[in-house]
Amino acid sequence: MRLDKYLKVSRIIKRRTVANEACDSGRVMLNDKIARASAEVKIGDVIEVAFGTKAVKVRVTSVQETIRKEDTKEMFEYI
Repeated sequence: MRLDKYLKVSRIIKRRTVANEACDSGRVMLNDKIARASAEVKIGDVIEVAFGTKAVKVRVTSVQETIRKEDTKEMFEYI
C-alpha cells in the first residue's frame, strides 16, 4: 500500500492530500529515511511523522485497504 494512503486509512493523518503534502515536505520518514508518498508500506516498517514540534513514531502491524474507524488502532503500535 502507498504511504500516503496508509497514513489516511490508519487515521494517523486525517486526509490523503495532507499526508501527500507532509511526504513532499520531508516530514515523514519510513525506516529512518525520508519517504515519498508513493513508497510501499509493509508490516514491520517504522513510520515517523513530524507534527510541528511533536513527532509520532509507529510500527506497522497490519496493512488493510479499508477498515472501520474503531479498528484503526490495530493497524499500528506506538513506539
